[in-house]
Amino acid sequence: MLPSTRPCSVARRLERALEVLVPALDIVEARVDEGAAPAWCESRGWTGFLLALSDGDLARCEADGLAACIDGLGGAPPGLVAFARAAAGAAALPRRPVEPLVPPLPALQAVPARKRRQLEVLLGAVAPLCARARRIVDVGAGHGHFTRLAAARFDRDAIGLEREPDRVATASALAAGGRARFVAFDACQEALAFAPDDLAVGLHACGELGDRMVAAAARSRCDLALVSCCLQKIGAPAREPLSAAAREAGLVLPREALGLTNLTARRIGVEATLDEELAARERRHALLSLLRGRGLDVALGEEMRGINRRRAHGGLRELAARALSLRGLAPATEAELREREAAARAAFGRMRRLTLPRSLLARLTEVAVALDRAAALGDAGHEVEAAIVFDPEVTPRNIAIFASARPGGLGA
Repeated sequence: MLPSTRPCSVARRLERALEVLVPALDIVEARVDEGAAPAWCESRGWTGFLLALSDGDLARCEADGLAACIDGLGGAPPGLVAFARAAAGAAALPRRPVEPLVPPLPALQAVPARKRRQLEVLLGAVAPLCARARRIVDVGAGHGHFTRLAAARFDRDAIGLEREPDRVATASALAAGGRARFVAFDACQEALAFAPDDLAVGLHACGELGDRMVAAAARSRCDLALVSCCLQKIGAPAREPLSAAAREAGLVLPREALGLTNLTARRIGVEATLDEELAARERRHALLSLLRGRGLDVALGEEMRGINRRRAHGGLRELAARALSLRGLAPATEAELREREAAARAAFGRMRRLTLPRSLLARLTEVAVALDRAAALGDAGHEVEAAIVFDPEVTPRNIAIFASARPGGLGA
């Protein structure tokens, strides 16, 4: 379980996050490419220290986070030490105590264990809000598990909005005979609106969808429970702030910078071991080098365009074949693959070390976006809370926003 932090308002937490993050936006926005020290690292005098880290210290920093390790790293620049401590402090959020509501086993028999735990905890967390809602609106409902369970548990009408028609059909079949129904609806393309007595829920609402839900809840003055993920999934080149405080501070985050929020320092991987994750990242860098060697102008991160990220856990040969085919290019030769693998191996150690300060800001950036959303609802008159609801072993994307248009409505 995660420890709770001292009670603090959303506005004050956002202020602290902005104080640390906004002056460091140059770090957030500039990824380390080809092992060369970025300007932000050189200007702050951190390059020499980072490149001198031993393999053991590097591994510990990647597993536990730079902030957790900085005091034990001899010779760390004072500015980096202070920065790491400030970033960790500003990223801390309270844990919301929740009594999970466990549905009957048959209701979730086909659902993976981690997803089941998320559903159980979220049901417990939203219980006070559901008790007052006339209707529950599940945005991005997927196969409708939460919609269906919430309708039955709280004896409420529930509607699941999902853009994929196949998922709508599956969800409707599973919910036959209950109070849940499902509609094919793309909330990022169509106007999203709620009734004042709705409870809008988004469990891992990606990117732009989360912002749209917040804006719609603010307009209608309805209650909201939102757990977001994949913040980089936006249509615009950058995310504009929603709250007055974040607008004044200039918290504009480019799409590429938002992708940083998917990083989580941890000793045990969620989908693969840390060694496997590092190997996949090195493989991706080798692919980037290969594409650039073919004369393509490929930005860091674009090497995987059109390719599921999990393919990087296979061999470079298969990954390169897919990437080159998508671009209408001939397959790579064995000599080409060997050359690019060797080049990536040489550069990757430097990249890992120089990336540590930027990775340090991953959680803070995610927290800042959540607090910006919560503060925007506060600006609209809602009672708001931003808190951790899931253990990181269940999902590292575990920050929830709860908002109620009625005083005392959160019931926490």
